[in-house]
Amino acid sequence: MSRLFYPKFAFNSIKKNKKLYIPYILTSVLWVMMYYIINALSISPFVKNLKGGSFVCELLGYGGGVMLVFSLIFLFYTSSFLSKRRNKEYALYNILGMNKKNIAHILLWDTIITFGISIIIGLLLGTVFLKIAELFLVNIINGEINYSLYISWETILTTILFFGAIFILILLKALFKIKITNPIELLHSESSGEKPPKANFILGILGFITLIVAYYLALTVQNPLKALSLFFIAVALVIIGTYLIFISGSVLLCKILQKNKSYYYKSSHFISVSSMVYRMKRNGAGLASICILATMVLVMISSTSSLYFGAKDAIIERYPRQLSLQFKMKDTKATSDSFIKEIDSFAVKECDKFNTTMENKLHYQMIESGGKLINGAFDLDPNNVTNSMENIYQLYLVPLEDYNRVLNKSETLKQNEALVYSTRVEFLENTITFKGGNSFNVVKHLDEFWSSSSAAMSIIPSLFIVVPDLEYATFGINSIPDFKGNAILNNSIFISFDTDLSEEQQTELYNAFPYSSEAILRQNDTIASIDFECRASEEADFFALYGGLFFIGIILSLLFISAAVLIIYYKQIVEGYEDKNRFEIMQKVGMTKREIKKSINSQLLTVFFIPLIVSGMHLAFSFPIIKNILLMFNLSNIGLFAITTVISFIVFGLFYALVYRITSSFYYNIVSSKDDTLPL
Repeated sequence: MSRLFYPKFAFNSIKKNKKLYIPYILTSVLWVMMYYIINALSISPFVKNLKGGSFVCELLGYGGGVMLVFSLIFLFYTSSFLSKRRNKEYALYNILGMNKKNIAHILLWDTIITFGISIIIGLLLGTVFLKIAELFLVNIINGEINYSLYISWETILTTILFFGAIFILILLKALFKIKITNPIELLHSESSGEKPPKANFILGILGFITLIVAYYLALTVQNPLKALSLFFIAVALVIIGTYLIFISGSVLLCKILQKNKSYYYKSSHFISVSSMVYRMKRNGAGLASICILATMVLVMISSTSSLYFGAKDAIIERYPRQLSLQFKMKDTKATSDSFIKEIDSFAVKECDKFNTTMENKLHYQMIESGGKLINGAFDLDPNNVTNSMENIYQLYLVPLEDYNRVLNKSETLKQNEALVYSTRVEFLENTITFKGGNSFNVVKHLDEFWSSSSAAMSIIPSLFIVVPDLEYATFGINSIPDFKGNAILNNSIFISFDTDLSEEQQTELYNAFPYSSEAILRQNDTIASIDFECRASEEADFFALYGGLFFIGIILSLLFISAAVLIIYYKQIVEGYEDKNRFEIMQKVGMTKREIKKSINSQLLTVFFIPLIVSGMHLAFSFPIIKNILLMFNLSNIGLFAITTVISFIVFGLFYALVYRITSSFYYNIVSSKDDTLPL
């Protein structure tokens, strides 16, 4: 036998089944291309040298890892559609004289050819589009554009090895099935499982319970830090619940439709429901996969686009003024007016050096600490705080004098009274008690407060407590030590302001402060240290984070969409051949092509749009928990997130409808054609 027999045979077989292989190869090419691009960018020296580039490269590295995992899952899953359609072909080869070793050779060359085409075209396109992707990434993170070409040989080798391993696993699976299955079973594998499945009520109920628990977690969690930890648990529960409900519930739905005589005994419904009920167990799993993919796309694109388009708001939330100085004090005593004038004079002198003045100035004192708050009782002991992240708050004690001055108020308080303002979560307690210290009656829950960079930076909820006397407020708790033996309470004076300087000049002024501050530190022994912040110098890191997440969100969304489209396409093809004989019989007894089309449309409307509806439901219930997670990224513009979520769902819904309309034509051509070849 010629050495070229098997490669030629495999190539001709792929060519003959091109309508099955072309979508699979195109998807493989897309995944190879995207994987190469995202990994090449993650080690690109140009991207790494951008402002915030190191962080972007780290994000892209994680994105590449996620892509690899899903590449294995979805290529492995979609290859099963190919093998199912070709099992009949392999069985015929076996019956006509080929042994399993010969078929194994054909499978080997089939895999080599498919992998070779995917990897060569994927890497070529990856190399071509790498620069375009790089320019897009640099643009969204506000970096400086570089037009030099870059080829990552290291990433090329990594891509070949990783996808080579995936295709080897797919080959081993196919070889194992050929080995353990006899030709007769393969010949009838397309019609396997023709017995009507039973609706498993236990699985269905378990699925509903799982989904309800996931929805409850998403709706009730308020703490952003807790939301992040529960998010992945909720995601796992949603995936499990979705699969259980689709597998068992879809069978039950078909049986309910069969019992509805006015619906079932119509030519447009009878065939579609009858055919679906026989294969709904596998069909339910496929629909669940489409639903999960759709939900992942909607969650990723809505959240990352909200972060990107809300980046400016987030930066201002984190840095309310252009420049900020924090004077950390050695004790918790209230500061004198003379000290405030001294540090204010220091800032004025530095601004004079750059021929600018402080505008929109804000200065205040705050004592801060972390603690556990349960039913209005604050425990600041770090040993108790770190036992669990449940009910952890960042505490800020603010003098009433500063509150009235900054917000132009005229509030009055007794010694044991306080005003309270909370972020991230709602605080409704009427009393606050410090363990080992004093108690306060909350006379008002405030609706507004000035923006605090310290609170915006905190990933846990913050509680601002306005008190008339800091010494009374800290009595009994000012001696609690942290793990290093220092006082748990940190007393700071904040001065923040805007200028008329350009961003470059603001950064220069910011860089000059540390050198000038050495004198004031030597002269005043009550100051422990001075920290400086500059919005202009930190802006690059913000855009690197949000732009990098947006870029990864787009890449992963494209890949998940391609996987969903491929599953939809193969479902239509495979189910078209499964239904072909039934429709041929119905045509022989008088069913017209128009009635066939009506039956197909009925099937699509009955089942195939359920994943879109359920994914929309998942998205709606996930909105609160995602909103809380976005708060950790300083995105408080909930309206923006709501709008992007709605737009994402509408656009995806239109795309989903278009895909099903196109693929349904393949299904119709198969069931209405007289031959057994795929439509051209």
